[in-house]
Amino acid sequence: MRVTEGGVEFEVPGEQTEGVEESVFYNPRQELNRDLTIATLRAFRERQPRARRYLDAMTASGVRGLRAAVDGWDVTCCDREPDAVDLASENLERAGFELGVDAEVVHRNVTALMHDAVFDVIDLDPYGTPMPFADAAFARCRHLVCVTATDTAPLCGAHFRSGIRSYGAVPRNTEYHTEMGVRTLLSGLTRSAARFDVGVTPILTHATSHYVRTFLELDRKPTAADASLEELGFLIHCEDCLYREDAFGLAPDADLPLRTCPNCDGSRLLAAGPLWLGPVRDREFVADVRDRIPDEFGTAETGRALLETLTTELDEPTYYDQHKLCKNWGLPANAMADFLADLESAGYATSKTHYGGTTFKTDAHVGEILEATRASLE
Repeated sequence: MRVTEGGVEFEVPGEQTEGVEESVFYNPRQELNRDLTIATLRAFRERQPRARRYLDAMTASGVRGLRAAVDGWDVTCCDREPDAVDLASENLERAGFELGVDAEVVHRNVTALMHDAVFDVIDLDPYGTPMPFADAAFARCRHLVCVTATDTAPLCGAHFRSGIRSYGAVPRNTEYHTEMGVRTLLSGLTRSAARFDVGVTPILTHATSHYVRTFLELDRKPTAADASLEELGFLIHCEDCLYREDAFGLAPDADLPLRTCPNCDGSRLLAAGPLWLGPVRDREFVADVRDRIPDEFGTAETGRALLETLTTELDEPTYYDQHKLCKNWGLPANAMADFLADLESAGYATSKTHYGGTTFKTDAHVGEILEATRASLE
């Protein structure tokens, strides 16, 4: 079956016959992911002109690598499935690339390939958790590691034990569970990079649909790794009143089991972490990426709107859901614009988030939110 995406035409598996190409996967729902990747690579090439070599680590149909190659990158596609290697090769050749000269397709375990070769940009887009591939990527990549994680239930705390095993952190299934997933992933990747004396800076991160996507700029020196680890810490959360606070460090306070919620005076507090508590994107870079999304991209409008929201989102490590707050208080929700205006009138910073239409961030804690908005809600 022939598909056109981002102005590039390629073949993807159609009707499966007798199991042929059954392991080769093309997901049209990931078009936004791929469109934003190409726009991000364009912006990053201006930021780091020496970046040329791009690895599409789990290439499948080869669409991501093909689109990067069309955009001028020196591309290597890798997959351990023979059908994927054949299809990716065919797609590159059909687009006019000479294999071994203009682009390369490798039939190999990608972890072994990453240990043997050096790339400027490595793109990890596995099925499920990316953590089994992270060490090799950070050990050998020069400039940028791009990561997709589709195991949102472990990341967000819904599959609690699986989240602990995969990411070496305690996730909690809270009302801000999507951002819990973002910060759990960034924590796991930060600690993986630090093992190789590599510091990471998230320059663009978003949680969309069923996945989390992040782009990490690398700084290969021990002091940078130390600085990245200083962005890790814990979220302290009350399940009853939805109060939360954050604390930097690689271990929670020893007296946490003895503490009770300062807002509702008595409920127990739960800790999640270690999580990434720092900014999850570079505002100026995100704005640059937004401006590089061309109209011919099928998700152009959606992508620009997403990135516009990311440029204005506060750096607070959690968000609130207005409807869940109002339900918890036993009050009706009003218009979001009026709700945020009340908070701002009380002197608090606010922003909408890309996590959902009723979600917002603020530097007010939950008791201050209620105090500032109660009059309009009653």
